[in-house]
Amino acid sequence: MTEQAQPLLSVLEQLVVDFLNLLPSLIAALVVFIIGLYAASIIRRVVRKRLEQRTKNPQPIDLISQITYWLVVLAVAVISLQMVGFNLTAFLAGLGIAGFAIGFALQDVSKNFIAGLLLLIQQPFNVGETIEVSGYTGQVLTIDIRATQLRTLDGRIVLIPNGDVFVKPITNFSQAKFRRIEINSAVAYKSDPANVRQTAVQAISAIPGLRDEPTPEVWFKNFGSTTLDLIIYYWIDTSQTTLAAAKDAGVEAIKEAFEGSEIGMPSTVQTDYLNKSLSRFCSYGGQQKNPPRYPGRKYSSPMRNISS
Repeated sequence: MTEQAQPLLSVLEQLVVDFLNLLPSLIAALVVFIIGLYAASIIRRVVRKRLEQRTKNPQPIDLISQITYWLVVLAVAVISLQMVGFNLTAFLAGLGIAGFAIGFALQDVSKNFIAGLLLLIQQPFNVGETIEVSGYTGQVLTIDIRATQLRTLDGRIVLIPNGDVFVKPITNFSQAKFRRIEINSAVAYKSDPANVRQTAVQAISAIPGLRDEPTPEVWFKNFGSTTLDLIIYYWIDTSQTTLAAAKDAGVEAIKEAFEGSEIGMPSTVQTDYLNKSLSRFCSYGGQQKNPPRYPGRKYSSPMRNISS
């Protein structure tokens, strides 16, 4: 019986010796793991605070902070296992193969996920700002991990995948503090260009939110069929007014100023011709001024047909 138990006692003795030899490393690894968990919690709180400064959407904040936490925990666990002599080569090789297969199957999802993380880190726009991307212009409602949600200018809700948002050009209208407005106009050929320029600049000077620098500019750009075509440029402060309101005020002010200074703004040739024809009929009491081209035919006056 003693001879049969001797191998078992030898195995147990060897296990005890190995455990005692491993015990310092095991304690050190446990201490490192506990400290790593505490450090992971601190890092998660720091990441959360930084993200809360960039976005008010809780979903990406929770997701990114949790991902950061578990990445730190995984790194600490690997270090702790290496301290006790655990061979991670085969484990990491299998994990890499599995990760490659999963990533290939979910490449679109992973692309949008990574793009969402990069958008939150780089912060090319924030919630509430007005942007233009992928052919859509609107206000940013949310920045999720998968997609960015916009409310377009006509009230539609659009979800744009973050992969498209990240690679497409982005125009951020809200971050541009100063904007230039462009108004096209036209005056009669007989108008004095210097007077037109002075009148337009004076009209613009009363617009709310107008910037003194750069100064408003008026440029004559073309000889039209019946008009001198011009373009008016001026800059506004977007913190004081909106682009649409400033342009509306500019058009109204220029029209009133031109009319007050008797600067002609001709209409089309067809409208002028029609007005002259009606005036001619009215001045002759509805009778045609010129005799009929074909005497054998009978002509009726348009004005008589209207009055009858």
